[in-house]
Amino acid sequence: MTAEAQHPARLLISSSRKPISYVPAAKRLLQEHGEVHLSALGIACSSMVTVAEILKSRSLATEKRVGTMLELLEDEPRPRQKPKMEVLLVKSAEFDSIIAAEKEAAAAEAVEKAAAAAEKEAAKEVEAGKEVEAKTAGEAATVGEVDDATADGAEDAVAEPVV
Repeated sequence: MTAEAQHPARLLISSSRKPISYVPAAKRLLQEHGEVHLSALGIACSSMVTVAEILKSRSLATEKRVGTMLELLEDEPRPRQKPKMEVLLVKSAEFDSIIAAEKEAAAAEAVEKAAAAAEKEAAKEVEAGKEVEAKTAGEAATVGEVDDATADGAEDAVAEPVV
């Protein structure tokens, strides 16, 4: 598999990221190239196996080739060998129909979210309208209370005899 080091659909797996984070990239490579070449060094091999198994369990890919080797790392002060694992996955027969169904579901979800957002915005506008009406009614009530108080005071002044 070392001859495939420049594979156009190569995905290098790291142990620093969660395996599920590689699934969208692998799906895109499968869609564009019809296959994906997963590669990992050392402890990242278990993450790579997880990525491959996720794709296989979702019926998106099938295994074409698996390879293991020791890769000589010469870029360090003291050259050493690290275990390396590579898996070549190809699109499954159901891949295109599964991706189409996922796109339809995502589009339907986007429509639902947009409708919910529009409904929420309309509810906010109605609530804002009610607040304006209440504020206007409150100001009118305050003006009415002042008028009533003035009128009550005028009655009191008239009702008291002047001595």
